[in-house]
Amino acid sequence: MMSESSPANPPRFLVQPTRFLFFTGKGGVGKTTIAAAIALGLVARGHGVHLSTTDPAAHLAMTMTGNVAGLHVDRIDPKAETERYIAKIMEQKGGTLDAQGQALLREDLASPCTEEVAVFHAFSHIVAEARSAFVVLDTAPTGHSLLLMDATGAYHRQMTRQSTLHDLAGRITTPLMRLQDPDYTHILLVTLAETTPVSQASALQDDLRRAQIEPFAWIINKSLLAAGSSDPLLRQRLSGELKQVDRIRGFMAKRLFFVPWQATPPVGVPALAQLAHDGAPHSNQPSED
Repeated sequence: MMSESSPANPPRFLVQPTRFLFFTGKGGVGKTTIAAAIALGLVARGHGVHLSTTDPAAHLAMTMTGNVAGLHVDRIDPKAETERYIAKIMEQKGGTLDAQGQALLREDLASPCTEEVAVFHAFSHIVAEARSAFVVLDTAPTGHSLLLMDATGAYHRQMTRQSTLHDLAGRITTPLMRLQDPDYTHILLVTLAETTPVSQASALQDDLRRAQIEPFAWIINKSLLAAGSSDPLLRQRLSGELKQVDRIRGFMAKRLFFVPWQATPPVGVPALAQLAHDGAPHSNQPSED
């Protein structure tokens, strides 16, 4: 059952040319764990990897709990990014202003919109980084991610208008264009085989498609079916999970991968590396047999 996730034959979304792996989905479905395991799997294959997250809860640091050569781990911290952005604007524009003008500029930058712009700039930098290195991005829960996508779309529309005015069409590549490019980005929707997470993942996929971003695959995490459990007490749960799998396969996902349920939560580098080796997402169809 694990053949497609062996080092010799990794899941397709682990290999070149795609270098930007974007994990998204409802909060609490295991995006961080899977993203970290995939990043470690890439490092084990000799690649340098940047693993980051947009989640303000900073679950990534708690999940990794260790350092690995070839793996750079950080997060987009809204507070730190806002402070950095304000300092940059003050340096660029404040130097030509008197004390009153600088005070007015700083007051203007205190707007809540400043944080949104600062986070988007940090996100754009990470997206562009995948031109030359593997980048694995764990995103915040759905609501936060949609706000980021709104900012990405707004920036794209602004740059498109400017490129038209200045005759630069075709010479500007926006973050949205990179997310829309399946040769550059693979969007991985992570869910649990339960009604609410699947419905929310489906709604998120609809939102992405409206932005002309096509998810590459769905990943069902904590799958009892994929784990091969035969405990009689779990038969009802197994039956319900199979219904959700059929629902996803029939109407939602072009590709579907599974991560088996783990008896012990994979926390820390050794456990995540083991998950990447033995239980990384595979595409076999689980069954109740």
